[in-house]
Amino acid sequence: MRMFLFYAIIQDMEKLERLNQYISKSGRCSRREADTAISEGRVKINGERAQLGMRVQAGDVVTLDDIVIEHSKEHIILMYNKPAGITCTTEQHIPGNIIDAINYPERIFPIGRLDKDSEGLILLTNDGDLVNKILRHENAHEKEYLVKVNKSITPQFLRQMAKGVRIHNPVTDEMTTTLPCTLYQVDDQHFKIILNQGLNRQIRRMCSALDYRVIFLKRLRIMHLTVYNIKKGQTYRLSPEETQILLNKL
Repeated sequence: MRMFLFYAIIQDMEKLERLNQYISKSGRCSRREADTAISEGRVKINGERAQLGMRVQAGDVVTLDDIVIEHSKEHIILMYNKPAGITCTTEQHIPGNIIDAINYPERIFPIGRLDKDSEGLILLTNDGDLVNKILRHENAHEKEYLVKVNKSITPQFLRQMAKGVRIHNPVTDEMTTTLPCTLYQVDDQHFKIILNQGLNRQIRRMCSALDYRVIFLKRLRIMHLTVYNIKKGQTYRLSPEETQILLNKL
């Protein structure tokens, strides 16, 4: 009897959803940002201040900054051909932010980043849990870029880039060696590079470490999704079928 009750309790717990996951799925923020909001006392469940680790059940009313959390009925995943000069931030007080640039009618936010000086493909979604899922496995996903540098490319440069370059990681404030990658020379100053890694301004830092300067950088592909048929500054929303294909790859 006691064993039955134990399993019944476990099954009931599995039906509940973690509070941070519930908030992130709404598209209001990422799971990490939800944890911060909970810690700061900005989240309530049924009018009572929430605590980290709490779970949500059917019928609960969750608020963030006194605004009720509501979930969209469907995944929204946008492919955006970002022009240079657009900043990948949801902070709309920052000029040239990606949210104002796209002006989408529903709340969305970028998956990962593409620095202001770069252009090309970036994904956006209304599902914060999807953001966490993609970023958590970022090193397993290929990303392809077209790069132009300030001087002629040499075989030694290509070999060193492909093998891995020792660069400063500003997130950890430590030196790190980049993972091996694939490069293809296009012409005297252009090359394509395929990364399975997503360090901050990684390609620019790699080139700088080898005494090259990036003067053009465009992301062409994330996993199987390419930017080729999307005009600069335009978006394309994945169909339900395309969305499911992407989700199946995660």
